[in-house]
Amino acid sequence: MQQNARICSYLTNNTDMIFSPAESPRILKILQKWIPTVSPYFDKEHYCYADHQITIQESLDHFGAIVWPGALALSQYLESNQQEINLKDKKVLEIGAGTGLVSIVASILGAYVTATDLPEVLENLKLNISRNTQNMNIHQPEVRKLVWGEDLNEDFPKSTHHYDFILASDVVYHHTSLDPLLTTMVYLCQPGTVLLWANKFRLSTDFEFLEKLGNILIVTLLAEFPESNIKLIKATVKEN
Repeated sequence: MQQNARICSYLTNNTDMIFSPAESPRILKILQKWIPTVSPYFDKEHYCYADHQITIQESLDHFGAIVWPGALALSQYLESNQQEINLKDKKVLEIGAGTGLVSIVASILGAYVTATDLPEVLENLKLNISRNTQNMNIHQPEVRKLVWGEDLNEDFPKSTHHYDFILASDVVYHHTSLDPLLTTMVYLCQPGTVLLWANKFRLSTDFEFLEKLGNILIVTLLAEFPESNIKLIKATVKEN
C-alpha cells in the first residue's frame, strides 16, 4: 500500500514530463447538467446537453451501465468547445460507451458515431441511444461490440475504418484489461485521428497507463477538473 502511494505521488508530481508542451490546461468544474425529476424510476437520470434533454437508464449490474464523472466532464467539454472540437459530420468512435451519454452528445453535435462496448452492455446502450436519438434529425449512431484488444483487424480494419475522433471516459481504473485497452487506443489512432480521453485519476495504475500512452502517442492535457480529480487528455499519432 505504501509503495503504491509513493508511485502515485511520484507520477502525480511528474505528469508534466509526460505531456507535450502546449498552452496551460483549462481548470474547470463539472456543471450540474442533470435535471432533478420526480420519478418512480430510480435507475433513470435526466441530463441537458446541447439544448436537448437526455434520459439515461442505468443498471447496477455492470460498471459499464453507470454514468461516471468522466463522461460528464467529456460531454460538457464537447458541448462548450465546439469551435475547438468540431464534430459536425466527423466520424467518431467511443470506446467503452457504457450508458451512451457521450455518444448521444456527440451525435447531437453532428457526428457520425459508433458506440462500442462489451456484449453484456450493448442492450442497455442500444436502448439509451435509440430513446434519445431516433426522432431527431441527426446521423443515427451505430452500436457495435468491441472487446479491447480482440479481433481489431477483423472488426475494424484500418483500410475502411478511419475515425476523426476516438472518445473515451473513465475507462482506466483497477481492472485487468489495461494492456488490451492501450492496444485498442493505439490501434484506432491513425494519422489524423484525435483521441479525447477523460478520466478520474484514482490509483497509481491510472498514472502508469497515462505514462505508457505518452510513450507511444503525443499526449496533451486539455483540461483539469480538480474537484473531481479528472483530467481531459488529447492524444495523436507521433510523426515519423
